[in-house]
Amino acid sequence: MKIVLNGEARVVRAETLAELLDECGFTGRVATAVNEDFVPSSLRIAHELADGDRVEVVAPMQGG
Repeated sequence: MKIVLNGEARVVRAETLAELLDECGFTGRVATAVNEDFVPSSLRIAHELADGDRVEVVAPMQGG
């Protein structure tokens, strides 16, 4: 399936948001949105992706 992940077009095998995170190597705490709608971590396993979805994954940053 073709999606846009963090602004980059990609072809992925994942069918759900949780599978996408695993496939793309995201670990730890991240925030996710699909088509500009926030998806809480508890709903990622059931959130099915569709061809053309725009997915944003953001990790918290530490700084000083």
